[in-house]
Amino acid sequence: MATSNNLAAIVLAAGRGTRMRTQRPKVLHHLGGEPLLTYPLRLLQAVRAQPLVVVVGPNAGDVREVCAPFRPQFAVQEHPRGTGDAVKAGLDALAGYDGVVLILPADLPLLHTDTLYRLVAVHEVQEAAVTILTQFVDDPKGFGRVVRDQDGNVLLIREERDTTEAERNIREVNVGVYCGQAPVLRSLLARLRPDNAQGELYFTDVVALARAAGLRVGATTALGEEVAQVSDPSDLARCEALLRQRITRHWMLHGVTFVDPATAYVGPLVELAPDVAIGPNVILYGRTTVGEGTRLDGSARIVNSRIGRQCHVKFGVVMEDAELADEVVVGPFAQLRPGTRLGPRVHIGDFVETKNAVLAAGVKANHLAYLGDVEVGEETNIGAGTITCNYDGFRKHKTVIGARVQVGSDSQLVAPVTIGDDAYIATGTTVRKNVTPGALVYNPRTQKERPGWVEARRSREAQQGPAKDESTDQEE
Repeated sequence: MATSNNLAAIVLAAGRGTRMRTQRPKVLHHLGGEPLLTYPLRLLQAVRAQPLVVVVGPNAGDVREVCAPFRPQFAVQEHPRGTGDAVKAGLDALAGYDGVVLILPADLPLLHTDTLYRLVAVHEVQEAAVTILTQFVDDPKGFGRVVRDQDGNVLLIREERDTTEAERNIREVNVGVYCGQAPVLRSLLARLRPDNAQGELYFTDVVALARAAGLRVGATTALGEEVAQVSDPSDLARCEALLRQRITRHWMLHGVTFVDPATAYVGPLVELAPDVAIGPNVILYGRTTVGEGTRLDGSARIVNSRIGRQCHVKFGVVMEDAELADEVVVGPFAQLRPGTRLGPRVHIGDFVETKNAVLAAGVKANHLAYLGDVEVGEETNIGAGTITCNYDGFRKHKTVIGARVQVGSDSQLVAPVTIGDDAYIATGTTVRKNVTPGALVYNPRTQKERPGWVEARRSREAQQGPAKDESTDQEE
């Protein structure tokens, strides 16, 4: 079996994807919360293919940015002259390499690592010059047909536009995944000619060229839905459904409960512990992790967040780049924005928003609060309607609240400000200066009362008659 020392890979990502009917390149459309292009890159990373080349078109800055975490080399296909030209560009980037090369399109997101291992193993066992991945389908429309001789040997791949009537009935199709020896591929590619309906250089023609040169062509068959290709938005939606089924099935086999798997959206990088319970309409994307025994009630969107053990995320929570320690309760209808760090047993209630907020163990903010650019000490209670006023119109400022502080309802903490441990902020207070530990802080206000005011007002209104309903006026 080829190893990372003699297994390279080329990903073909230069296609314009015109059937998507969008300005965004096809390979940047998202599937399971991740760009389509990342799927073959992760797959090749898993089989330790190195070096890795991504073939891109000109002006592909966004595509290169998505590839950056995988550290590939790039080859540019300046003009769309077909897959043969794209592979040639990729091999040019592998100058001096003479081992085995995997060639993958960027639009087959459901391929398994086992399939690639099998493809390479067949290639080596059969001592083939080129090995192809095929599949038998009920409706081969749109696919290149795999033509074999009477002994079952692969003769050639015929693109659909160039097929004869008899060839159109062939149900074995080319998937678009290949394995070959780099020197042989270079030699065969040099002989490609654009003698086809498209006037392009078809990489698939190397199969017939290899046979004509007396070289062996290997083949192995893919099974199931793993070769579902994304060509248009309907394909993307179909792959989304297939991926969702695959992922939820995996996690249910590992002790995760889904109330309604059909409405759970769990990305490929998410990690779930046993005894996690997930309600309907929950979205978990990015590198989100959920600890053992945690419950997600439903209609939540959680991205790139770490949730500890025995937490309870109630209905309608939005969370991104947040961290929750064990036994945290959030929601309903709360938003945890990037930089939120909640310690053990923290409670964040309904209509509370946090951002760059670090809350120590036992802090409670149960109702209607904004906590931005703030540190809060343990066991502090944040009353309803509290706001950390962190932005002065020019820059952000930080609020520091100590441990065991009681912040009364409808209080405004104007940053930068520090409130010492055990302080008590009276209801309706605007805090503009630092507060010493253990102090009571309040804004003096005089309460005034006018006895009999309501009765007098009602009497005056009764004498004036009913109020005019302007909504019923009509122009004459």
